[in-house]
Amino acid sequence: MNFKQMISPAKRLGAVMTGLVLLGTGLSAQAATDEYLLTVTRPNQLHVIDTKTDKLLRSCDVPGIFGNGGIAASPDGKIAYVMTNKWEDVYGFNINDCKIVFSMKQSSKGVQVKSMISMTVSADGKELYTVQNPVKLHKDHFETLQPRLAVYKTADGMNAKPVRTYPVDRRITKLGFIEKTGEVILGGADVKAIDPTNGKIRTLAKLQNWDRSPEGWVPPDAFAMHTLGEHIGEYIMPYFTIKWNGAPGDMEKAEFLWGMTKVDTKTGEVTSGEVLPFEFIVFNWLTDPNDEDIVYGSFNQLSKHNIKEGKTLAVQPMPHTYYNINMLQDGSKIYVGGTSSDISVHDPKTLKKIGSIQLSGDMSTSDLRIAKVQR
Repeated sequence: MNFKQMISPAKRLGAVMTGLVLLGTGLSAQAATDEYLLTVTRPNQLHVIDTKTDKLLRSCDVPGIFGNGGIAASPDGKIAYVMTNKWEDVYGFNINDCKIVFSMKQSSKGVQVKSMISMTVSADGKELYTVQNPVKLHKDHFETLQPRLAVYKTADGMNAKPVRTYPVDRRITKLGFIEKTGEVILGGADVKAIDPTNGKIRTLAKLQNWDRSPEGWVPPDAFAMHTLGEHIGEYIMPYFTIKWNGAPGDMEKAEFLWGMTKVDTKTGEVTSGEVLPFEFIVFNWLTDPNDEDIVYGSFNQLSKHNIKEGKTLAVQPMPHTYYNINMLQDGSKIYVGGTSSDISVHDPKTLKKIGSIQLSGDMSTSDLRIAKVQR
């Protein structure tokens, strides 16, 4: 499978235009946009950072116990939905003043519900989606129930209840939304899409269930932890696989490869395939908004790669592990965060560090999201 051959010329233009137009706003590409960096730290605070100055603007206290630090921003960038209370509750914050404008509690008496990272918002901002994993609490045992996509109306405000639910697969984590079709992207063992009006599901890309011979390929290990790509309107799922060039298990002849599945969140176009040799661990991949052949990765180092040529262009050692990465829609700055209490700021051309943002607590597994606000 050749990743590059699957990318049409329209994809390159679409990636640029998506970076210029906020999905669902109907405003012109010339409208000025403010970008804010959002993350969550322990004990449980949402932080709003001005990307012009890389200064912390405000910190909002999040009710409940720290969860995974998951965040989904509304299409207009004004509301940040934060998953909290051990992955059970969601609160929506006005990022200008920390006012809570939305809340939902997914668990009920006798049934505990966890959402494993999975949360996204529709392109018009009217609906919020989570994948719920319910467990019925009996006196002497737990009963695992069918996972489901839950649909909430953001206009319902405080103590919102789901208006629709549909059964879905297990192991679904990060979600996305396709503007053209109105479908929710389900990232799990495979990458699928569900119509949130009727529950119809289709497969976008096979991963664990791909059709390659097990004698030739190892089923991929997909890392579905953080939802990235809002800077250019893409959903990206990285994966690792092994190609057996000899007998299965012959490591000397095997190729160890990074692959990725990308979904254009405006059009729904899907590209998938192997892109780079596996040289070191990367938690997340991020596409350069000015050149779709260039991607960046983060973990114990920040790295830059050309996926058309299959080459690593630069590696910047980091002082500690960073789980997460994001960047501005014009491609001028990279932010590397998660794990600890500092966000490291880098020049995409050289990967050199150009700044640092110190927060009050550690980010752990938290998202590092970009909120784009039209003014």
